[in-house]
Amino acid sequence: MSVVEHEFEPQHGLPQALPAGERMLWQGAPDARRLALRVFHLRALALYFAALMAWRGSAAWLDGAGWIGTGKAVLLAAALAAVAIGLLGGIAWLVARTTVYTLTDRRVVMRIGVVLSVTFNLPLRQLDAVRLRCQADGSGDVALGLASGQRIAYLHLWPHARPWRFTHPEPMLRALPDASAVATQLSDALARAAAAETGAPLRAVTNAPRRAEPSHAAPWPRAA
Repeated sequence: MSVVEHEFEPQHGLPQALPAGERMLWQGAPDARRLALRVFHLRALALYFAALMAWRGSAAWLDGAGWIGTGKAVLLAAALAAVAIGLLGGIAWLVARTTVYTLTDRRVVMRIGVVLSVTFNLPLRQLDAVRLRCQADGSGDVALGLASGQRIAYLHLWPHARPWRFTHPEPMLRALPDASAVATQLSDALARAAAAETGAPLRAVTNAPRRAEPSHAAPWPRAA
C-alpha cells in the first residue's frame, strides 16, 4: 500500500500511467449533491437553522419586539444559516471536484485531498471485503475492508472513510451515483485476484440489489 503526493497526472486520477498488462475497470468520483446531503448533512443543518429562526422569531415577538425587531432576529439567524450551509456546500463541491476513484484489475486508487492532494494505492490482495450501503436509487457508499496488518489513519482518509471505524479504519468510496454497480465490479475483481493467488474465492460483503448482487452477499452491518 503506497501514498503518493502528486503535482501532475500522466493519466487522469493516477500518479503514473498504468503499467503494461493492467486494465482500468472503472473510474468515478463522488456526486457533490449527494456528498453534501449524506456526508456533510446539509439537510439536517438546514432543519436546525429553520428551527432556530422560528425560535428566535417567536421569542422576539413574545418579548414585544414588534414586526421590525422580530424580522431582524429572524434575518440574523438566516444570515448565519446561509454562511454555514454555503461553507459546507462549498467544501462538499471541492471534495467531489478533487476526488477520483479508480478500479483496475490489480488495485483501487483513491486520489483525494482538497488542499494537499494525495493518492492511495490499494492492491486488491490487501483488501478482504467490499461493503455497500445502497440507497433506493442505486447510489451509495462502498467501503473497502483492509486485510489484517494493513491500516490507514482515519484522519488521512476522511471524509473517504467508513464512519465511526477509528480503530480499524476502512477506506470508502463516497456518494457514488452507481454504487451498486461499482460494488459488484469490486467484488468480482477481488474474487478474481484471490483465485489467481490462492485458487479460492475471496468473501465480499454487500447489500446490493439482487440484480447486482455478487456471491457470498450479506447486508451492511447496522452499526455502520
